[in-house]
Amino acid sequence: MSQLAQNLAVQLPKGRSLWRDAYLRFRANRAATFSIFMLMTVIAVVLIGPSFQQYSHEDVDWTALADVLNNGAPSFETGHYFGTDELGRDLYARVLQGSAISLWIGLVGALISAMIGICVGMFAAFSRGWVDMMLMRFVDILISLPTVFLYILIFIVFGRSITMMFVGLAAFSWMTMAIIVRGQTLAVLQMEYVEAARAMGQSSVTIAFRHVLPNIAGVVVIYTSISVPELILAESTISFLGLGVQEPNTSWGMLINEGASSIRYGTWWQITFPMIFFGLTQLSMFFIGDGLRDAIDPKERR
Repeated sequence: MSQLAQNLAVQLPKGRSLWRDAYLRFRANRAATFSIFMLMTVIAVVLIGPSFQQYSHEDVDWTALADVLNNGAPSFETGHYFGTDELGRDLYARVLQGSAISLWIGLVGALISAMIGICVGMFAAFSRGWVDMMLMRFVDILISLPTVFLYILIFIVFGRSITMMFVGLAAFSWMTMAIIVRGQTLAVLQMEYVEAARAMGQSSVTIAFRHVLPNIAGVVVIYTSISVPELILAESTISFLGLGVQEPNTSWGMLINEGASSIRYGTWWQITFPMIFFGLTQLSMFFIGDGLRDAIDPKERR
């Protein structure tokens, strides 16, 4: 009998976890895997690129400033690999700095908004009753408000800074996550094993961390990854309007705004290079988010 059990153990294939299956499905998605490569390339350039720059983002090349069209064009001889802006500042250094700030705002802002949304959504689901109703009505009101104007109002009242950019974006980007987490939590709370855990006397906190969070982690990962490009786009829109990051710092929105205003003078590079970094990052993040959704929750495939 023991020999038969050993033979069966050898013949039976090992089971795969849900996360292993999700990884295999994601790896089979060529668009998503290529997007990871593109995003890693952008991040590598942002991290390693400063070691190759010959100017800081504040240095002014007076020769280029005198004639930006002719002396400020991209050139390896002058050390301005991406050219200069209309003020003679090195565009390569400014694109790298702006990319770092925009990526940092998108990633950190998405994590903060995800944590707020998880806390609010789970609290509403566990509370139920009038607490749940009041929280969801409050969320509905916030969602109905024009968020871009709220961002602008915050920056006008409290001033423009990177810190306020984090606060403003996180304050009005958690509502969708809260609604999703609430719905998923309510579904998990109706499962038999959760009822059994309650019958055994487990507290709501224990149930939340042991049963609810592991089961909604996939959905949280999906929508957090999708919110990163949305927050980057929101930051770029605000900076494009001139209400975002302040000089001497910069971001993709500021660089694109400056490039759009000067392209009529023939300085095409001022908008081209920021748009390349911005476009590659946005497309990569959207394809990665779409790939994660198909991998973790294949029922939602289009």
